[in-house]
Amino acid sequence: MSKKNELRPLTEEERETLEKLIKSQTAPAIEVERAKTIWLAQVGEKIMVIGKKQDRTQATIYRRIKRFNELGLKSLADEARTGRPTTYTEEERGQMIAAARTHPQKAGRPYSHWTLSRLVEYVNQELNIAISRAQLARVLEEEGLRWYQEQTYFTERPDPQFVEKRGP
Repeated sequence: MSKKNELRPLTEEERETLEKLIKSQTAPAIEVERAKTIWLAQVGEKIMVIGKKQDRTQATIYRRIKRFNELGLKSLADEARTGRPTTYTEEERGQMIAAARTHPQKAGRPYSHWTLSRLVEYVNQELNIAISRAQLARVLEEEGLRWYQEQTYFTERPDPQFVEKRGP
C-alpha cells in the first residue's frame, strides 16, 4: 500500500512563486521540475502518477515533498554539496593573484610579460607555494584572469626579398 501524499497547505506566496516557476523558461530545469512536483502534489495528483510524469521514482517524489514541507521554497534550489577542501589559503591565493597582476620586471624577472609557465615557476620558487600549471590557471580563472597562448609564426622558407620589402 502506498504512503499518503502529505503535502502541507501552501501559502499564497508559495502558490504564486510555484506558478511562475512552472512556466519559467529561464530558471534552472531542476528547479522547474521540483516546482512541478510540488504543484502536482498540491492539486491532489497521486505520487505514482507524479513519478511517471516526471520519470522519477516514488522515493524521489516523497523526498521532494518532505523537503518542501520542511524548507518551503528554499527546497527547490540545490543544496550545498561537500567537496574537497580548498588546497590554498586565501593569503596564498592573494599572493598568486598579486604576482599575476605585477609586471615581471618589477618582480625581478628579466622578461616583459608573464606566461603561465613563467608565473608557475615564480610562484613555486619565490613565493614557496607548490602549485601546478593547471591549478594556477584555475585559481586565476576563478579570479577573472585569463591567459592567452602567445602565438608565433615560423615559415620554413624565408622570403628572399624580405629585407628589401621591409624598407628602412
